[in-house]
Amino acid sequence: MTPLRSALLWASRNRWLRASVPRWPFVRRATRRFMPGEDLAAALAAAERFRADGIGVWLTHLGENLTSLEEAQAVTDHYVDALQQVAQAGLRAEISVKPTQLGLDLDAAATLANCRRLAASQAEAGGMFWLDMEDHTYVDRTLALVRTLRNDGASVGVCLQAYLHRTAADLEALAGSGIGVRLVKGAYAEPADVAFPAKRDVDLNFLALAARMLELSRGRLGLRSAFATHDIGLLERIAALAERSGINRASYEIGMLYGIHSADLRRLAQAGHEVRCLIAYGTAWYPWYLRRLAERPANVLFVLRQLVPGR
Repeated sequence: MTPLRSALLWASRNRWLRASVPRWPFVRRATRRFMPGEDLAAALAAAERFRADGIGVWLTHLGENLTSLEEAQAVTDHYVDALQQVAQAGLRAEISVKPTQLGLDLDAAATLANCRRLAASQAEAGGMFWLDMEDHTYVDRTLALVRTLRNDGASVGVCLQAYLHRTAADLEALAGSGIGVRLVKGAYAEPADVAFPAKRDVDLNFLALAARMLELSRGRLGLRSAFATHDIGLLERIAALAERSGINRASYEIGMLYGIHSADLRRLAQAGHEVRCLIAYGTAWYPWYLRRLAERPANVLFVLRQLVPGR
């Protein structure tokens, strides 16, 4: 892990910085690269703009590690309302939610109840309900949630992280379950005995996992596979592998964050790929934003440009 990445991940967890930095005007300006705005209306407006290009979206209302079940209930209510608006607008939009935002640190039964409510709301709006993955201490509990939801008959997917050593085994355990998988590289600070510390090893594992996901997409239940990365070279290797294997471009999805490689996102959609953009919104953006910078430290240059007067 590079010193800059380590510093950014440390800053994402620092309580004083979390309370202070979001008030700094230049930082608020810099977040516009990754967010269309802080409220649901801005997120839905961005989703509407993507519709014209044939691009679907994942919506995520930022927040994590809530401290009360009342907060978790409010988050659930918010997503139910969001999905009702999605259905009314006819948008191709799905929600992607962190389990700790639904109460996982507080009450497992209440979290499951909130998940069941959101899975039902997503079904009414169309599409799959997604659970995000947080750091490695939450993996087992998150996978238990998606298995329970799938046993209920819900259409549910989960995010798996390529930098974790365990992910290949987790993927095999999900094979044939009908649970969708969105593969990402991973953005949390993890010890070396849990996660690959070197970018090259993460990339190699991402490619190996993607190859296995493509194989599973041809199975009886047809794994819904989504590859979420801004590494265009890696995406091109996955697309080439799929083509050699006779797998249609519409059989898997490519995902990117709002504001990054937007031209590539549209180019891939025009080339016949199934493409989705993850649109994040909300006021609790600080830790999420720092982890995005840590994923690609070159983005720090964008933040520094906001210091230039008149920008």
